[in-house]
Amino acid sequence: MLSEYEGVAVLEHAECLELLRRSSIGRVGVSIGAVPAVFPVNFAVLDQTIVFWASTGTKLDAATRNAVVAFEVDDVDSLYHEGSSVLVVGIADELHDPVLIEHAKRLPLAPWAEGPHEHMVAIRPEFISGRRIVRRSKLAAAKVEGSAY
Repeated sequence: MLSEYEGVAVLEHAECLELLRRSSIGRVGVSIGAVPAVFPVNFAVLDQTIVFWASTGTKLDAATRNAVVAFEVDDVDSLYHEGSSVLVVGIADELHDPVLIEHAKRLPLAPWAEGPHEHMVAIRPEFISGRRIVRRSKLAAAKVEGSAY
């Protein structure tokens, strides 16, 4: 569905989840006091929950406080000036349930950074939104054909 801004399509919930599932690198935004901090993480999606491994530190601290966090993934085509972005806002917490941890361990997910990563963090979405930037030539073709993005 196109928004009021020509060339920007608002993504449906299912499209947002699909983009999350196809991605493996995202950014988690947490508050350190009153200061926002954003960290790249490699992640996977377990059902509709975002999961990633963490070592002791800021991301884990946010998770153990059951903090509200932001999580974002992007898919960018710099050649054609197209792309999409999905934003998730939810509560972060550390997974302790052995069954869920076993399921998460079966996902294609391994920390890229060296060092211990013995804590599994989960972000349970409360809000998901997404946008896609569409090239004007594709937008014009879609209008002529009567299809919608």
